[in-house]
Amino acid sequence: MSMNDILKCCTLCPRRCGADRLAGKTGFCHAGAKAKIARADLHYWEEPPISGKNGSGTVFFSGCNLQCCFCQNHEISEGCKGFELSDEELAETFLMLQGKGAENINLVTAAPYVPQIINALDIAGDRLTVPIVYNSGGYENVETLEMLRGRVDIFLPDLKYYSCKLSAEYSGAADYFEQACRALIKMWELVGAPQFDENGMLKKGVIVRHLVLPNCRHDSAKIVGWLADNFAPHEILISLMSQYVPMHKALDIKALSRRTSTFEYNTICEMVEKCGFDGYFQQRAAAEDKYVPEFFDEKYY
Repeated sequence: MSMNDILKCCTLCPRRCGADRLAGKTGFCHAGAKAKIARADLHYWEEPPISGKNGSGTVFFSGCNLQCCFCQNHEISEGCKGFELSDEELAETFLMLQGKGAENINLVTAAPYVPQIINALDIAGDRLTVPIVYNSGGYENVETLEMLRGRVDIFLPDLKYYSCKLSAEYSGAADYFEQACRALIKMWELVGAPQFDENGMLKKGVIVRHLVLPNCRHDSAKIVGWLADNFAPHEILISLMSQYVPMHKALDIKALSRRTSTFEYNTICEMVEKCGFDGYFQQRAAAEDKYVPEFFDEKYY
C-alpha cells in the first residue's frame, strides 16, 4: 500500500477511523494530509541518555489519538496548535536540529504522521546520522510500527494504565492497555535490548515511561507487574515519572485534582527496584508546569 493510499483511508492508529486525509477530512487526532508541528528545538528534560549534554532534537507534532484529561501539551494534542510542513521541510527540520548539535531526533506524538516522517527520513537520507527516537503515548498499531523497522532506533512509549475503566475515563480509550501492550512488545522486537555508546548515550532500545497518577498506585503496581512478567530486567529500561500537575480538564476531576504524593510515587519506585529493572526516577521538583514548552502557530526557525 502506498503512502497516499494510507492517507486516503487512515488506519494508522487503533481507532482506525478511515478518514480521507487527502480530501481534507480529519479523524479523532485531527491530522491532515501534511505533517503539522508546533515546535522543533533542543530539549534538555528527557531522560539523561536521551538529552545528554547537547539536548534532544525534539519535534512536537500536533494532534493526538488520545485525549488525556491531564495533558500538559493540550494546546497541541487537543487544540492542534501548530503549522504545516511539507515532507521536504520536515526533512530540513531534522537536519537543522542535527546541525544545532542534537543528540538525536525525537519525534513526539508522531503516530498520525508516520507516512510523512518516512518520506522526510528518505529525503534526508545519509545526511541524517543521529539516532531517531519515537516518543509515543503508547496507543499504537503494530502494523504502523512495522513501517518504522530500520528507521527508528529508540522507542520511548508511555504505558499509562492497566485499567480499561481509567483509560476510558481519563484518555478516551477503553482498549488502551490491550493496544499499548501489543505495541510495546512490537517495539522491543524492532530494536531489542538497550545499547549505549561510550558516552552513555542510548543508541538503541526501549524506555518505557509511566506517570504515577494520584489515587492510582494500585493500577501503577499492576503495570510494573505486567512488565516484570513480560520482559527480563536487561531487556528494557523504565522511566518512572512524578511530574503530574493538575491541569486542563483534570482540575475538575476530584481524583486528579492534586499532585501525586511522595508515598504513592515511592511505593512504585520500590516495586520497580525489587523487579530488578534499570531506569530513571524523576525528581519531585519536576512536577511544575514551567517545564511545559512554548508552542507556535507559525514557523519560527
